[in-house]
Amino acid sequence: MQRVAAELLTSLKRTENLSLHVIEMRVSWTWINVRIIPFLVASYLKLFRLVRSEQIDSILFSSMVTGLLILPLNRVLRRHSVRTNIIVHGLDVTSPFGPYQWLIRRVFQAADSFLPVSRATGDVCVDRGLDPGKIHVVHNGIDTDRFLPPDTREKRRSALIEAFGERTQALSNETIILCSVGRHVQRKGFVWFVTEVMPLLPDHVHYWLAGNGPEYSAISDAVTRLELEHRVCLLGMLSDTELAALYPGADLFIMPNIPVPNDMEGFGIVMLEAGLNGTPSVASNIEGIREVIRNGENGILVGSQDAGAFADAISSYIDDPEYMAQARTSARSYTKNTFGWDTITNRYVEACTPQNP
Repeated sequence: MQRVAAELLTSLKRTENLSLHVIEMRVSWTWINVRIIPFLVASYLKLFRLVRSEQIDSILFSSMVTGLLILPLNRVLRRHSVRTNIIVHGLDVTSPFGPYQWLIRRVFQAADSFLPVSRATGDVCVDRGLDPGKIHVVHNGIDTDRFLPPDTREKRRSALIEAFGERTQALSNETIILCSVGRHVQRKGFVWFVTEVMPLLPDHVHYWLAGNGPEYSAISDAVTRLELEHRVCLLGMLSDTELAALYPGADLFIMPNIPVPNDMEGFGIVMLEAGLNGTPSVASNIEGIREVIRNGENGILVGSQDAGAFADAISSYIDDPEYMAQARTSARSYTKNTFGWDTITNRYVEACTPQNP
């Protein structure tokens, strides 16, 4: 969410005939809980002054959390006819904390429009009382210049070896690398994939998993129990440089999400990152994921928790090198053309522009 907000701001600043007042907080994840309350107070005061002086006609909040500021500002916003718009990501609306749910229902009534990053995210808003007429779905975007992957498998594999050193000693030219990137939580389905899908795949298919979180130990235990240490590599948290080597160095990106109550994948930026590197995704056909992947363009959607379907989809790529090469080209082209910020930002501007009476 932080990276998306920062990239959207950069793109908005490049937009012609658009005057911006920016209120932002750039802070590491370690300090965000400390800084958020002072930031919201300062944001309220600045917004109040901007609205009272009639310097703005529309406000775009980057999440439901910052969108809570609409409540104390509502009277002055209405008096000066300022349009209010909130980006909704998914978890920022599904949090089961009772007082928070009460607050977002009030925000649903007060704000003018909501910009969920997927139809699935919009649906959970409607389930909680939002008027469907206020919804304008705008997908997440990606900086198309962020990754410049090597153009051959040999170069991609060399970059992987350079970035990960001794972890690559078990690789050979025949090794197929599947990768996933994400927080290790239940909805990501990493434990399920290691347990149910990896045993169905040939021995030369390896799985590299980046990230950390509460499910890390459960994933590690599954690897040990199934004696997959030689095929499954838990990478932990990665730097941007390491990610830039992992995405193109892998043959396929895996998004094996499973349904979990009060938790959801609102979109799935990591699949855009993989696609921009020319790495197709094999992903669960649930929630916001289904709006990122178009079958045959940047990957394949399969039934969540259908181990056989995952194994078959993976095999359809790795058993046909020509198809794999075509799929890599298609994934990068589709991602750039569909989710580049120039395209996405125009949709945000259109949605936030006040309509003449």
